[in-house]
Amino acid sequence: MAAQTKTTVNNQISMRKMAVTAMLMAMNVALSSFGVPVPGGHLYLNDIVICTAGILLDPFYAFLVGGVGSFLGDFFFYPTPMFVSLATHGLQAIVISLCTRHLFKDRKAIASGTGVFLGAIIMVVGYSLGRAYLYSTPEYAILKLPFQILQAAVGAIVSMILCFKFKLAELYYKMG
Repeated sequence: MAAQTKTTVNNQISMRKMAVTAMLMAMNVALSSFGVPVPGGHLYLNDIVICTAGILLDPFYAFLVGGVGSFLGDFFFYPTPMFVSLATHGLQAIVISLCTRHLFKDRKAIASGTGVFLGAIIMVVGYSLGRAYLYSTPEYAILKLPFQILQAAVGAIVSMILCFKFKLAELYYKMG
């Protein structure tokens, strides 16, 4: 009887984790489909979802949200950089998740802050190198660099506010 109860609890936890992952992945796809116009380009808000997923989820599920979600968003709306998105946002989400789980065990906010900072660097460098390769012009990558930095900063800051100021992380971890 105890084994059956443990299996039921594990299935509920797994279903919750999959539901949260699916919801965040759908949000990532939706937010990668359009950008907020800013002078000289667009600001994409999907980094907020990617950083939040990295803070909340374990590395595998964070990769699904960050990497696969971004890949699908690009696949549906602008396929040229889809593999760059898969690698860059996937690695970004994994690093955030690993930092949140393994650095500063008693200080989740500092660990997550370190993770989103490193994730922002990964995103900026990954997209800059990816753009330089895809479009064969380093100049284009340099031209878009301020937008990448802004996108990474907005994603990192807003996700930290959501998870720690508004206690989304605390609520998620209590959920099981």
